[in-house]
Amino acid sequence: MKKIYLIIAVLATALTSEAQVYEYQVITSVESIISSGLGRSRIISSNENRNYKDFTTTRTDGKSVKDKRNKSDRSDIRVKNFDETKLLNFFNIAGIRFQNIAANDAVISSKINTMSENGWELAFVSSAVESDAGDKDNSGIFITRYIFKKLRE
Repeated sequence: MKKIYLIIAVLATALTSEAQVYEYQVITSVESIISSGLGRSRIISSNENRNYKDFTTTRTDGKSVKDKRNKSDRSDIRVKNFDETKLLNFFNIAGIRFQNIAANDAVISSKINTMSENGWELAFVSSAVESDAGDKDNSGIFITRYIFKKLRE
């Protein structure tokens, strides 16, 4: 009986000891909260990868490590190959448009469902708002980042 417990323990350890490595993808929705419907609302998803190390400088005591200054150009960071899915703005001339919000929910749900069908799991969601700051500021955005993961092959 002790041998069976020992075998089960060894098998359980062997099966859980293999580290799982995930690949992540970020999808961003930007929804305009500009009055009169003048803004642009989109879902953005990159079709290119960037290695953050190519744009990173290590600093000690606030100074760049000698001979390790990051000489990358900002234009190297830009992604030109991405998907841009149209969404509707939260506002129109008459004010807030709830039908537009429902339509955006349907399009965003479609994107999430497609990602899921392609093996991606929604891992995290983070959102923020930059909104109206008074009479002279009639602009703002509602931004949401959807972070998906799947096991790396």
